[in-house]
Amino acid sequence: MSVETPLIGELPTRQADTDLSGVRVGVVTFPGSLDDRDALRAIRLAGGTGVALWHGDHDLQAVDAVVIPGGFSYGDYLRAGAISRFAPLMEQISAAASGGVDALPVLGICNGFQVLTEAHLLPGSMIKNNHLHFLCRDQRLRVENTGTPWTGGFQDGAEIVVPLKNQDGQFVASERTLDEIEGEGRVVFRYVGGNPNGSRRNIAGISNAAGNVVGLMPHPEHAVEAGFGPDSSAYGDVPVRGGTDGLGIFTSVLKKLVK
Repeated sequence: MSVETPLIGELPTRQADTDLSGVRVGVVTFPGSLDDRDALRAIRLAGGTGVALWHGDHDLQAVDAVVIPGGFSYGDYLRAGAISRFAPLMEQISAAASGGVDALPVLGICNGFQVLTEAHLLPGSMIKNNHLHFLCRDQRLRVENTGTPWTGGFQDGAEIVVPLKNQDGQFVASERTLDEIEGEGRVVFRYVGGNPNGSRRNIAGISNAAGNVVGLMPHPEHAVEAGFGPDSSAYGDVPVRGGTDGLGIFTSVLKKLVK
């Protein structure tokens, strides 16, 4: 998949026959969220309309999709994401994400992935990295499943480079659950070039059975704008901080939902 790289601070050119701005993607803010504004910017750079959502509200504001961003919601007290799962807005998200054919697409990034497992929208759990250190680096991933709203714009087996920053990033599950996820093709992203945190079977991201809910540990929203992204790309050489491989995740859902 080729992704057009915008100039610093400039929105990418939209396709003439597609008005992606009509797609409204909500981004939830919890106490301790860090990357909510980054996610909103990624949506805007992809061409959509970002909608700020507050965790204590009960109204999804008629959004077409939701991103649960990274950070340290509630300071990661008790367990990462364990308190956020009880937020009033999460009740609305859980109901909408379980709505059958027209289920709400939901993407959980890093702490958002943790929230989704705690809310039982995704299987498994996240525990501390096997080396017990916070890790921050650019990470190569392989797209294992292009059948989700968040990955439909990629080619099968495509690779991307996006930042990774976590302390509780090790994905774990029982062998039976892991076999089920693998057998049903629900591994969406897999680590390439080494496992950074001990996640079982090099899993970096998974989906629910319906495919509309996706969680991943690395941060695609930090690889969407030239000058502010990784120093490398899976699509070829880029200038310093020029990697924008994460943009395809956001354009994928916009093009899936465009009206």
